[in-house]
Amino acid sequence: MADEPRIKVAAVDDDETILEIYETGLASAGMEVMSFCDPKKAREFFSEAKLAAMPDVILMDIMMPGVDGISLMGDIRSKDAAAHIPIIAVSGLNDAATLNDALLFGAMDYLVKPFDLETLVAKIKKAAELSRKRAPKP
Repeated sequence: MADEPRIKVAAVDDDETILEIYETGLASAGMEVMSFCDPKKAREFFSEAKLAAMPDVILMDIMMPGVDGISLMGDIRSKDAAAHIPIIAVSGLNDAATLNDALLFGAMDYLVKPFDLETLVAKIKKAAELSRKRAPKP
């Protein structure tokens, strides 16, 4: 039986400490992580990347300078190569309006900071399974 390919995660957060937690914690769970501290760089990547370079799951901060996570989700959803990728919104905001906006604009799940790494890993695995089922065939 062939080994499952590693889960590829793209993390977008303006907090470098959170990105370090993703990079070390998710890597120790056997995942491949690409980080974007600047949401504009993330937007460029998702606009230009080919299907093979796309991650299985996106972790998206909501409150970021310049480009907020909600509008960035909309941008990603508009790209054919990225439209199928599940987005998990991760935010310090824990109010109904933010949660509703995140889900309305494309997040499949929502996690409040500070988060439990095991919970995050479980959500990513579930989302990656969905992603691989929905992914367009190259």
